[in-house]
Amino acid sequence: MFEFDQYLGFLAFLTILTIGFWLMIFLLTFVIPYWVTGSAIERLKEIKEEKKAKRENATH
Repeated sequence: MFEFDQYLGFLAFLTILTIGFWLMIFLLTFVIPYWVTGSAIERLKEIKEEKKAKRENATH
């Protein structure tokens, strides 16, 4: 059915496909939500600091 080099190529293809699949699962379930949540928290901190700075400047 397969020559030996075709078999090795097929195994390499399956390996790369499997690695890519699990990498995408890892990125979509952990890395991207972690990144988005962290950046949202940092942005909220910046907004709070800007409001605090404006309030202090308005009173002085």
